[in-house]
Amino acid sequence: MTATNPEAPPLRVAVIGYSFMGRIHTQAWLTAGRFFDLGTRVEVAAVCGRDATAAAEFAERFGIPRVFTDWRDVVADPGIDVVDICTPGDTHAEIAIAALDAGTHVLCEKPLANSVADAERMTEAAEAAAARGVRSLVGFNYRRTPALALARRLVEQGRIGEIRHIRATYLQDWIADPAFPLVWRLRADVAGSGALGDIGAHIVDLAAHVTGHRLSGVSALTETFVKQRPLAGSSAGLAATADGVGGEARMGEVTVDDAVVVIARTDRGALATFEATRFATGRRNAMAIEVNGSRGSFRFDFERMNELEFHDHTLPAAEHGFRRILATEPDHPYAGAWWPPGHGLGYGQTFVHEVADFATAIVAGTPVEPSFRDGLYVQRVLDAIAHSAANDAAWSAV
Repeated sequence: MTATNPEAPPLRVAVIGYSFMGRIHTQAWLTAGRFFDLGTRVEVAAVCGRDATAAAEFAERFGIPRVFTDWRDVVADPGIDVVDICTPGDTHAEIAIAALDAGTHVLCEKPLANSVADAERMTEAAEAAAARGVRSLVGFNYRRTPALALARRLVEQGRIGEIRHIRATYLQDWIADPAFPLVWRLRADVAGSGALGDIGAHIVDLAAHVTGHRLSGVSALTETFVKQRPLAGSSAGLAATADGVGGEARMGEVTVDDAVVVIARTDRGALATFEATRFATGRRNAMAIEVNGSRGSFRFDFERMNELEFHDHTLPAAEHGFRRILATEPDHPYAGAWWPPGHGLGYGQTFVHEVADFATAIVAGTPVEPSFRDGLYVQRVLDAIAHSAANDAAWSAV
């Protein structure tokens, strides 16, 4: 990466959103320059959120000098160089397009949008802005896990050979309790979809990234297991018992999927399966992918994120089998910037890698991936999956 130039003006970032994603993105921006040479200094110059009190508390906690309550004021401010969008999907298109048109670099959390139409508009704006030197990135952070970056390198080196099978799963259990409230992620008007867009988007992107294959068609089923939930903040809903003691719960409709299963074919003739659910009891954040090819295979599970299992099928049969690679060596992607070998990294570091790559691309004036067009591809896959599921698993072209 480019060495930091102390004479260069700082890269001034505004984070829009102060919840889970806002916190981890902010920490990533504050950390990146301490471990990677970005070519310039980075400053988190502002945070934006609708609740002025909560945004001010966030700013004080992270040492952010300015607070906004309207993203339009952020986009109009000439003191902001980068807008980092960490808000629900229904807001992504409007904020990103306005920022890009204003000449501001944009990092947008995944999925890129809630519809193909919005994703197309965002991609058109991003590509027009790129011609003026304005960079954009969609936040598929798992790409920058060292072990997965190593898996991609093995594919590029031909170590896997002709890819024949891709199977990917993303299993969580955080809404398995029917008493869990109706948060925004369970509303289609805000989130777009449920497990499909929230976590399924990650494995759709990851499969394309590590293999170079893209899906050409899908057949899918979705299910919503709990169709009504207590409204957020409804204490009656959480306190009610089987015989009604505790009062009537104020309930609302769940309008997204809880789980999705997909079979697919890639543009290079491989077969693929995907499963995403937030009802896999006992699975906290189990994102896994296995790829089988003519020369070898690899398997990765994010719950053991520093490890990659690799099988070299070119070895004699007596030596066949998966072996563990601990992806913490200095020549493993990203790992060398951190701790001595064997000292593992965590979830937060994937975001540090993401913003470090983005900042470096901005300074160098070079493209960066995943682009908004990559995000549009994922959106088209999600749309094809939803269409198939709505039509009894009918085959749907991507």
